[in-house]
Amino acid sequence: MGLLFMIVLVGFVFGLIFNHFLPLLFLKNKKLGALPRGSFGYLPLLGETLSFLNPHPSTTIGSFLQEHCSRYGKVFKSHLFFSPTIVSCDQELNYFILQNEDKLFECSYPKPIHGVLGKISMLVVVGDTHKRLRNVALSLVSTTKSKPDFLTHIEKTTLQILDSWKDKKQIIFCQEARKFTFNVIVKQVLGLTPEEPQTARILEDFLTFMRGLISFPLYIPGTPYANAVKARIRISASVKQIIKERRRNNNIIYNNNDDNICGNMNINSQKRGSDFLEILLGVDTLSEDEKVSFVLDALLGGYETTSILMAMVVHFVAKSPSALEQLKVEHQCIRGKKKKDESLNWEDYKMMGFTQNVINEALRYGNIVKFVHRKALKDIKFKDYLIPAGWKVLPILSTVHLDPSIHSSPLEFHPWRWETQRQDQTGKKFTPFGGGSRCCPGSELARVEVAFFLHHLVQNFRWSVEDDDQPIAYPYVEFQRGLVLNLDHFAL
Repeated sequence: MGLLFMIVLVGFVFGLIFNHFLPLLFLKNKKLGALPRGSFGYLPLLGETLSFLNPHPSTTIGSFLQEHCSRYGKVFKSHLFFSPTIVSCDQELNYFILQNEDKLFECSYPKPIHGVLGKISMLVVVGDTHKRLRNVALSLVSTTKSKPDFLTHIEKTTLQILDSWKDKKQIIFCQEARKFTFNVIVKQVLGLTPEEPQTARILEDFLTFMRGLISFPLYIPGTPYANAVKARIRISASVKQIIKERRRNNNIIYNNNDDNICGNMNINSQKRGSDFLEILLGVDTLSEDEKVSFVLDALLGGYETTSILMAMVVHFVAKSPSALEQLKVEHQCIRGKKKKDESLNWEDYKMMGFTQNVINEALRYGNIVKFVHRKALKDIKFKDYLIPAGWKVLPILSTVHLDPSIHSSPLEFHPWRWETQRQDQTGKKFTPFGGGSRCCPGSELARVEVAFFLHHLVQNFRWSVEDDDQPIAYPYVEFQRGLVLNLDHFAL
């Protein structure tokens, strides 16, 4: 019995090793070119994944990429996320990959991500389904970003957050930023305010969902991953209930013949009509499940990514007195043209030129999104390289942002570089939100939120940060201590 067990175990281990290197055995005679140099590592299935995911400051490319690029060049092969992989740190190949979505490459996130986000999340679906969801997202963003109600709510939420700091000498900024972004996005997407019971329940489930999204994908009861999957089901149920109530209320509006009741109900309907959900209800191209998944995607994008961007900006500006001073001058100039307590509007936002430079530089230097997951749909030749069909392809966005041959002094926070590089914001040199047909549709909303928050922050506070509190790529970005701010309050 013991001998049989040993034979099975040895056979299993040999099978893992053989499977690990199997993709290399059938590529030697390819006519399209040779594989890039590189290494599969020695761990079956995992390959070099653990080294690739080793935490490092997000303002650097990390030791793994540094060593591999030095040894193999900017394009190399590896074995990552249970798959043979081509890793690209080259701006030309990155651009080629991102611009050929659904033609030569397709989105290919690890299966455990699908388990948490859901199979019809816009982040993981491909082809026509992704196009339909993305078109809806772009339409919603374009009609929302300049709406007075949306802008007023951002400013109101900003003032509420800052007012809560007036008697504090120190705050954990990442907590405050997440509070701000959640209150903004849950209002914009679902029409809920922080005081409503539904909001608290959704937030509790959403925090569980977020913890599982970045955890080890082990579906055992009680693990963060399993809890996240369950939390997503509960959030979906909450959203479905909200949709049901909206439709019932809308039917009352349309069917009630009492003029007074109709008038009052229509006022409420107009207030709700500015949120994403109310608009989604009238979209015939999406199924009910797709609408629910769309809401979750909007909550995720508007919560985590925007809050980290806010933290990046606040962190870097604290270390650049000249940038802080220019921000203050710009926003004082905007405020000086307005009446006392007059709200900011879209025209004010368009005047925040240096603010946009600061946001761009925080995105470039901080690298919220280090890389994206793609898969080759066919054998592809790029220059002299072969990218085999079925292999994972990882365009590393941060390496281009921090490449000294592309950006001068890339390891310095220098917002003034964007006074001359503005034309490259959506090109090959700068891809903070991805690129091509999968570029983040809500990026402009994030910029508006950060700009409005900065408008009031720089005019009412000075702050300092701790030297050891820096953004770390896990690969998701998080501050080591949550970004502790030491505050000096002026007059709010």
